[in-house]
Amino acid sequence: MDKYIVVVGGYGHVGQDVCRELGERYPGRVYAAGRNLARAEQFSRETGGKVKPMQIDIKKGFGDDERFHQIGMVTMCLDQTDTAFIRSCLERGIHYVDVTANLDFLEQVEQLHEVAASGQATAVLSVGLAPGLTNLMAHHAALQMDRADTVDISIMLGLGDRHGKAAIEWTVDSLSSRFDIVEHGRLKPVTSFSGGRTVSFGPSLGRKTAYRFPFPDQRIVVRTLGIPTVSTRLCFDSAIVTRLLAWFKSAGGFRLLSHRALRPLIVKGFGLIRYGQPVFAVKVDAKGVKNGKQVSVECLLQGAREAAATAQTAVFVADKLFQSGDLPHGVYHIEQLFRLEQLLPPGNRYATLDVQVSYS
Repeated sequence: MDKYIVVVGGYGHVGQDVCRELGERYPGRVYAAGRNLARAEQFSRETGGKVKPMQIDIKKGFGDDERFHQIGMVTMCLDQTDTAFIRSCLERGIHYVDVTANLDFLEQVEQLHEVAASGQATAVLSVGLAPGLTNLMAHHAALQMDRADTVDISIMLGLGDRHGKAAIEWTVDSLSSRFDIVEHGRLKPVTSFSGGRTVSFGPSLGRKTAYRFPFPDQRIVVRTLGIPTVSTRLCFDSAIVTRLLAWFKSAGGFRLLSHRALRPLIVKGFGLIRYGQPVFAVKVDAKGVKNGKQVSVECLLQGAREAAATAQTAVFVADKLFQSGDLPHGVYHIEQLFRLEQLLPPGNRYATLDVQVSYS
């Protein structure tokens, strides 16, 4: 009996891209799932039936629908508040892929490693841009050295790009965050949009100032790659907007986000911004030692549409899980199973990658 793929949130912003790509590879075996069956059916019609509709409420889990016994893999494009649904997948031997960027939730899922191993299932986390491609780039940089001591990850998002509501809400809520980074193996408390650092994003995008932001990759790769100092920063293609947010933060303006009446307005305002280009870039600056000498490694990734990059990462992982029978069972982050060159081979149409190594 043929297994099939369920993309929860498959008719959403990122989920649609994931479904379309997988639907081309496995027509009729991919389901766009969610609570709103009408939206799923409408999207299915838009794909010519290559993607099928399914109604499911992850809070209620799997019902008696016979189709649930044929699920081979779930790709999750929604944020969750607990791990009950994931546990039910892993216990049934259903492989699982998650694009969430919530560090606390990712750490909860990590605790299901033995559940996945017992159920002979594989769960892959950190599947997106950040975390995801950033993790793979940090790993790629570390592989160029005998020992990686520091990794600085800088992300530039284009304000002309279109982002899903959930991504905008997460970004807005994170503007006022206090969080921990790791420096020299120890936790250090910091705040969002502090610690500005000038970063070169290449000749076409130029130099920009990026600020600390609570992307979970900076905590994850410390553990998975054993790098003692890692930080992730964010900026936008508009230097004016980035500086304005940094000034607003220093003036205490982000306290407005604590007011329930103002938060929806701010989220809506961010969603309406269309100033700039639909581009993104990731720069990884790593330092360490190779052959007894100090070495610096720079990795620069540039592409169009951040959501497409997230979707392509999810499609790559989902395809590998669905096809391969030799991946280890358990819960893993993307960099523990895959390499950057697998996802972005030379000549790929999604992004360009440049790597430079220099000795000092």
